[in-house]
Amino acid sequence: MLDRTIEIGLLFDYYGKLLTDKQKKIVDLYYYQDLSLGEIAENLDISRQGVYDHLHRAEDTLKSYEKELNLVSRNKKNIKIVQELLEFVKDNDHIKEQARNFLIDKLKEMNKNI
Repeated sequence: MLDRTIEIGLLFDYYGKLLTDKQKKIVDLYYYQDLSLGEIAENLDISRQGVYDHLHRAEDTLKSYEKELNLVSRNKKNIKIVQELLEFVKDNDHIKEQARNFLIDKLKEMNKNI
């Protein structure tokens, strides 16, 4: 369940704005506010089955966006590459100190922005 929660959280961070307002609200209440389907149904004055349907439709939509766009996957790969480069630069004594410090600073900055 935790892996699924993390996966949906990442997908929601990237693609959540593309969901309907109701889907966004339900995903937020379920995954971020940790409410049960019954609690969400009560809060939104819809049936529990309606909440379930909206939630699963939102999850399927988020997964389909990732399947087409691969933003999360590409970002994970880029983070790994930047971390590998950073370690290489830190560990390589053959690079002049000034160049190494410059590269380390820029790679750290890149890593923050990914």
